[in-house]
Amino acid sequence: MPVSHFKSVLALAVMALAAVTPAAAQRGPASPEQRIDRLEKQVRQVQKQVFPKGQPADTAGFVDDPAATQASVGALIGRLDSIERTIADLTRASEENGNRVAVMEAELARLRADQDRRLRAVESSAAASESGSPARETTTAAETADQPADDRLEAAPPASQPKVEGARDTPAATAAADPGETAYDKGYNLWTTKKYDAAIASLNAMAKAHPGHRRVSWAHNLAGRAMLDKGQPRAAAEALLANYRRDPKGERAQDSLFYLGQALIRLGQPGQACKAFAELEDVYGSAVRAPLKADLPAAKAKAKCD
Repeated sequence: MPVSHFKSVLALAVMALAAVTPAAAQRGPASPEQRIDRLEKQVRQVQKQVFPKGQPADTAGFVDDPAATQASVGALIGRLDSIERTIADLTRASEENGNRVAVMEAELARLRADQDRRLRAVESSAAASESGSPARETTTAAETADQPADDRLEAAPPASQPKVEGARDTPAATAAADPGETAYDKGYNLWTTKKYDAAIASLNAMAKAHPGHRRVSWAHNLAGRAMLDKGQPRAAAEALLANYRRDPKGERAQDSLFYLGQALIRLGQPGQACKAFAELEDVYGSAVRAPLKADLPAAKAKAKCD
């Protein structure tokens, strides 16, 4: 639009304001709101003449409504607070899980170090005893009574001493002289007849009454197996793990690790079972008893261990 035409329009607007002012003065003084409304209407009329296609660039975008309502601001603040709480919860859970993992790793490292120390001590004492007394101690049926059939056959007595499968070979005089053996025999016989509750009570009583006896490791292990046979894998897992931790160099500690894996499989925890089998191999290595070594591949395959 030419500048001359713009000036003429502004002059007309000024004349219109001048014409209206006397009439308004006759009606009395107007309030500030009325004056502002009148001025806004007049400015819009002028804008329609100067800018027929719309508002000018420097006034476009100005509307009467506020840019944001109180409700929208409150909703945004609520969402931000929820996000911050979620992030704080996730951070706290991550830190707690990290602490648990660190504690478990430290405990496992301590157990392995302790196992290595005890195994070295056992190997040293075994080497010393072999150098001093080359005679090999005969394995009795009492030491193999709760083993699988192939294990008992491997350690079976000579043909000159035939025995019924599973029978105890402790002489009556020896049993009478060793109440610990007698107590273990009682629990074992109850287990073989599937009287699991009585067997568990008898074996635990034997271990409590004879804490220093070599059969304590056997008793705790057999009690755990009785729980497993009874259909209580969780109780069995707790008992077997306790037996292993209580005396890792006990005669049936490695059996407890193996059957701990079996209990964990029944509990639907194959990953934990694989850890138990790995612990058995790492701690005892080539010293793993033959029947356990023979059964280990099938057990690992059942747990789908890598």
